[in-house]
Amino acid sequence: MGNLMGTLKTLHLDLRSNDKPTFDAKKGFGYTRAQRKMIAKDDDLISARIPPKFRDYCAHLLLDYQVCRYKNVPLMYKCHKERHSYLNCEHDDYVIRMQEFERERRLRERELRLKSDKK
Repeated sequence: MGNLMGTLKTLHLDLRSNDKPTFDAKKGFGYTRAQRKMIAKDDDLISARIPPKFRDYCAHLLLDYQVCRYKNVPLMYKCHKERHSYLNCEHDDYVIRMQEFERERRLRERELRLKSDKK
């Protein structure tokens, strides 16, 4: 339910945190941004029984972490590097998603402002 909600500042824009971008990905940038790619394969995620909610851009690191945990069952501390890299990736992914949300909010605000100026 948390992903379906926006903020009080975005209700008038009909913007929610899990909405897809409505503007061109290049708008507002002087450079071309690289497209993000999934590294982990769906077959690997299914065979490792990774739940769909964890199948994001960091899933390949989660797979590494799960394999390490499986190999070192009672000694989980040996997987601290894999866990750290997975959690860092999740944090970076969160930051990117919030930046995209803010970009979308600002572009929608700009569009509304330009429409109201023309009237």
